[in-house]
Amino acid sequence: QVQLVESGGGLVQAGGSLRLACLAEGHIDTSGWYRQAPGKQRELVAAILRSGSTTYADSVKGRFTISRDRAKNALYLQMNSLKPEDTAVYYCNADVLEFGLYRNLWGQGTQVTVSS
Repeated sequence: QVQLVESGGGLVQAGGSLRLACLAEGHIDTSGWYRQAPGKQRELVAAILRSGSTTYADSVKGRFTISRDRAKNALYLQMNSLKPEDTAVYYCNADVLEFGLYRNLWGQGTQVTVSS
């Protein structure tokens, strides 16, 4: 069964950087990173379309960068200038090719904690 495996979360001080990775067992198409803070709804942080075009939440524009390595079936989120309000569980979401069909999958989530 195709899965998404995330890594790269952790504890960092404000102003620091982290890089999240999401590895799939199949070809990744349209994909994105979401986050959910305690008591809040899950929100889209960044997305990358099949064409390669990207979109970002206003709160992370200029600080976060989403990228994809199709050869490695990998999705990344480079997070710079982190703020305490970026603290959340981060989830990757991707359309992954399996047996000729795309399935929309979620990763297990990785905790990002930014201390002030």
